Amino acid sequence: MSLVIKSLVLDSLISEGQDAAPHECCGLLLGEGNIITAIQRAGNIHPVPQTHFEIDPAVLINAHKAQRSGGLAIVGYYHSHPNGLTAPSETDAAMAAADGKVWAIIAGDTVTFWRDEKSGFTALSYTVTEG
Repeated sequence: MSLVIKSLVLDSLISEGQDAAPHECCGLLLGEGNIITAIQRAGNIHPVPQTHFEIDPAVLINAHKAQRSGGLAIVGYYHSHPNGLTAPSETDAAMAAADGKVWAIIAGDTVTFWRDEKSGFTALSYTVTEG
């Protein structure tokens, strides 16, 4: 399956990753189905934000409430790798819930997308649309 992401959303992901360095940024990917139309930034509350991330639970709870009220769906999660690696790390694999959600990893000016499956992460292709 190929994802579709709006160009402004992709630009926001790259900008956020660069602004957060040397810490990891994190947040939620929002949209519907395989289309990502927005992000929800979240504070990285992990005690070692240089190499790990933990999404602020209040942001996650509020996004679930908004989704139940007809808002955008939580398509997945994003975080940055200030070390420049574009693939999921061993730490990412250990944290993954195998829930089928999309993970975006930001490394410099590159964003890669992955599906979190029971068998591990699967790389996803994507197309960029205007907006």
